[in-house]
Amino acid sequence: MKKINLVALPCLCVDVFDGTDEIRPGGEALNFAAHASKFDDIDVTILGVVGDDVYAKYIMDSIADKKINTKYIRIDKNQVTAYNTTYLTPSGDRYYKDDSWNGKILDNIVFNDTEIKVIAEADVVFVHFWASCFRQLIELKKRYDFKLAVDFDVYRDFEDMKQFAPYIDFFMISGTEEFLPYFEDFSNCYDGLFNMTLAEQGSVTYHKGNEYRVPANPINHIVDTTGCGDSYHAGFVCSYLLDGNISKAMRVGSEFAAQTLSHYGGF
Repeated sequence: MKKINLVALPCLCVDVFDGTDEIRPGGEALNFAAHASKFDDIDVTILGVVGDDVYAKYIMDSIADKKINTKYIRIDKNQVTAYNTTYLTPSGDRYYKDDSWNGKILDNIVFNDTEIKVIAEADVVFVHFWASCFRQLIELKKRYDFKLAVDFDVYRDFEDMKQFAPYIDFFMISGTEEFLPYFEDFSNCYDGLFNMTLAEQGSVTYHKGNEYRVPANPINHIVDTTGCGDSYHAGFVCSYLLDGNISKAMRVGSEFAAQTLSHYGGF
């Protein structure tokens, strides 16, 4: 069986815990790639940009033991690797301030010829909707027709989403029951899988007007929610690519998410 060539891009970053020496690698692309690399029949490549600094070293060290191709990650010596300053309450809950995020290095990504070749040869590409390169990736999708998986996170402009829906194979969002009719409508108009995670209520996928529901895996004690959605999406997308079974893919996604909830960090 030919292995599936998966590319995840472009957000690689770290969480820096204020007042401590704690640094945890993350970012949607990094979390997704780390979980996708668990599948033996999927070859994973990451595209992104990091600085030449200690944060970049944390990122690279965190995936050194995983089956991920990192040779195409750019190094920009003039900028700092993206980071999120995380603050903790006395009880240990995390919170963020208005200036917590420093992701300037990710703000104006334009794919170069080498990266375009990597993307063109991919079977599937994962990206977050907020990525600065998202619209360029849509144009590449039109040209090369790889499968495209997009995390829309908590974006809520469903009318705006319609312009992208024809080009997205895995259309994913975090939401609540009230938004499900939008996805049902989308599934009657477009060919993709429209998947919504509903936290402890599980997840729902619509495909060609059909609804699939899977409950969340029971969790005795939630340690950290960071990267939970990314891990679900990796399990869901990769399982479906390998088996073509929607319900099974959702169950695998739920299993990955439950594992992530049981430890600190996205992977």
